[in-house]
Amino acid sequence: MKCLGSQLHSGFDFHPGYLDRAEQEALLATLQPLIQAAPFFRPTMPKTGKTFSVEMTNLGSLGWVSDREGGYRYQATHPVTGLPWPQIPDMLLTLWRQVANYPILPEACLVNLYRVGAKMGLHVDGDERDPKAPVVSVSLGDQAIFRLGGPQRGGPTTSLKLSSGDVVVLGGASRHFYHGIDRVLSGSSSLIPGGGRINLTMRVVG
Repeated sequence: MKCLGSQLHSGFDFHPGYLDRAEQEALLATLQPLIQAAPFFRPTMPKTGKTFSVEMTNLGSLGWVSDREGGYRYQATHPVTGLPWPQIPDMLLTLWRQVANYPILPEACLVNLYRVGAKMGLHVDGDERDPKAPVVSVSLGDQAIFRLGGPQRGGPTTSLKLSSGDVVVLGGASRHFYHGIDRVLSGSSSLIPGGGRINLTMRVVG
């Protein structure tokens, strides 16, 4: 791992190429049996029931889920299998210790799979009870256009191309900034079998 961090906004740290190719492959190999134990599912929006374009699973003692009936929330079990989520691997916890600058380890690690056409609209991660804890995001696979706004919806935004192995930390003021994924650049990486992008997002729920 190497740290090439730069701070683009208050508390927003960008570490391009933090994981080299061998580390990316090792992390993906570690994830594969965990994803088999907790398969990807498609969450749905509260009230409307509209299906997300990304597939999702979780690692840790808590996992983030969403459905029409219960809305956005964290829970201890997979919504389809009913089983507890697999634990967050040591490699990711080590990365958290290196970049998060926060004394508490994450209870949740969201694993989002972006295939062709998948995206994530601008949003704020606001379902955690600890507002001071950062969010640490790891990119694997195809490049993605990440969009970062400010604390108010509809404000000015900037875009950043995220590549496989990049790490982003949303801390400080940026912890409550709107952000999302405009699109994934299909075919820009050979890491993920079948193509696409995996995004790992570690969070302290509180």
